[in-house]
Amino acid sequence: MGGRSISDDYNLEKDEATTTFLSYSPRKGEEAFESCHIKGVIFDCYQTLIDIHTDEHNLQTYEVLSAWLAYQGVKISPEKLWDTYIFKVMEKMENSREIYPEIRVEEIFAEICRENSIWKIDEKSLGIETSRVFRSASIRKLRPFPQSIKLIEHCINTPKCIISNGQRVFSELELRFLGLYDYFDFVIFSSDVRYKKPDLRLFMTALKKMGLELEPKCVMSIGDSYENEIAPARKLGMRAMRIEEAWEKFGLAD
Repeated sequence: MGGRSISDDYNLEKDEATTTFLSYSPRKGEEAFESCHIKGVIFDCYQTLIDIHTDEHNLQTYEVLSAWLAYQGVKISPEKLWDTYIFKVMEKMENSREIYPEIRVEEIFAEICRENSIWKIDEKSLGIETSRVFRSASIRKLRPFPQSIKLIEHCINTPKCIISNGQRVFSELELRFLGLYDYFDFVIFSSDVRYKKPDLRLFMTALKKMGLELEPKCVMSIGDSYENEIAPARKLGMRAMRIEEAWEKFGLAD
């Protein structure tokens, strides 16, 4: 869930970001992040730490989910399941007062299960499990970027977190399964707060939790999207770098 948007002036912004970060030279025996006076690092998740491909717009995904739901007491065809899911997501987005609204997918599926149940169900629990089955049915690729794991290890002693436009109900499990979750002091998912990047509040929350709200220039934001990770970080006075630049900086690019 999510996308990628890069502004027309990306090349100019890219040069500015690289110059800002590389203007500091590491002292002998000193970690590069520390030499740049970086006191905290905020990572994006998908297409930054995790290489992922999902197919939520394929009937086969809903065929798998529909068949599984039959054994949970929910009778709904794959076609109706697909249409209902998309409709409810759009409806909740449109009814939100947020500029960048986010849903909780488990709530969507809980409603669908309740409306189509043929025996008594625990809709809240089933909504959670349905979300995870849906995710597993839609996954086509899920693996960590090896370059990003090495990058994390470069700043192993630097406070760091993840801000993700993701659903905690399954995204946290993916981070744990891939062995990434425990590298970070905390993880903020957009589903936690019902709004998503590029909303500045996500970054402000991260700065506060790091104890660096008064020192945003000492925090680096790293991600794959100019719109979601670079621009909002700079608005708050933070530094920002695209993930490919970070790989190159540390000699990790393929």
